Amino acid sequence: MSIKEAGRQIEICNACRYCEGLCSVFPAINRNRVFAEGEIIQLANLCHNCRGCYYACQYTEPHEFALNLPQILAEVRQDSWQNYAWPGSFAKAFQRSGVAIGLMVMVCFTLLIWFIKSIEPQGGEGFYAVLSHNAMVAIFIPAFMLPLVSVVISVRKYWRATGGEKLTFSHCLAAFKSIANMKNLAGGHGDGCNFEDEDRFSNARRWFHQATMVGFLLCFAATSVATIMHYGFDWPAPYPLFSMPKLLGLTGGLMLSAGTLGLAVLKLKADKELSDKTVWGGEMGFVLLLFLVSTTGLVLYALAESDWLPELLAIHLGSVLAFFLLTPYSKMMHGFYRLAALLRDAQS
Repeated sequence: MSIKEAGRQIEICNACRYCEGLCSVFPAINRNRVFAEGEIIQLANLCHNCRGCYYACQYTEPHEFALNLPQILAEVRQDSWQNYAWPGSFAKAFQRSGVAIGLMVMVCFTLLIWFIKSIEPQGGEGFYAVLSHNAMVAIFIPAFMLPLVSVVISVRKYWRATGGEKLTFSHCLAAFKSIANMKNLAGGHGDGCNFEDEDRFSNARRWFHQATMVGFLLCFAATSVATIMHYGFDWPAPYPLFSMPKLLGLTGGLMLSAGTLGLAVLKLKADKELSDKTVWGGEMGFVLLLFLVSTTGLVLYALAESDWLPELLAIHLGSVLAFFLLTPYSKMMHGFYRLAALLRDAQS
């Protein structure tokens, strides 16, 4: 039903063309006359749900056309994530009860880490005095690799369904440039989108998205650098403040906490009628889980010398494990699908 209704609304938009300068969706619509299912799914994943088209449209309710393109594309987008997810049943469950599942998984892993810590011999410095390096590696390698395999399978399904072809350097450059400056959240005039209020153009969502993205990448870079230092240069943690892992991690953690908190506040203020209401809990669960990962990491660093170190480490590692394992079924997948959609759009 979502695909059929999306096709009806897209055909009206293609005839009108009033919104063609707002984002990448409308030029992509205008390149076609007939819209197959794969093309509609591509358009849905190209949409950033900025909602500018809805407030600019003259055919929304009470007009008989009753257009609500942001909502119907959000429904198609969510359906595509669930249909392409592997295994798909986990994705449907998370979208229905994301906050509850995220908290449950985090608590379970926190208790598991606490149990391992209690039976493992003490040794090492810093965090390794609580949980050894070998134990951390044994826990986190499967927790990282299994979701990675799931993500690759899911995105490959999407790429085939939307008719993706062999990529070139120019395709990749165009897509990554769009992601880096959040072009599709800037609006056609550059003053931002209407995510918060129909009468107010704002770049707040764009800035919070960029803070979240850059913060996450810096945190990932901190972990990568620490891994190289540990195995390549035989320099195990803990590291001093003015070292690459600490500088990257602290900067990334602060940006990630600020970005996710800002996105959560905007999501509470935004009109739910312009999104897929059935998965609101799953989306908010993802944002809050990512906020918890970064914030518990910052608290852990600030209180590393306190008596609360074992408890804080268990909570932080539990939230990180929950985040990784739930990635293929959470809103985190929108980044992978959005990249695939922008790459596919660059080929058109």
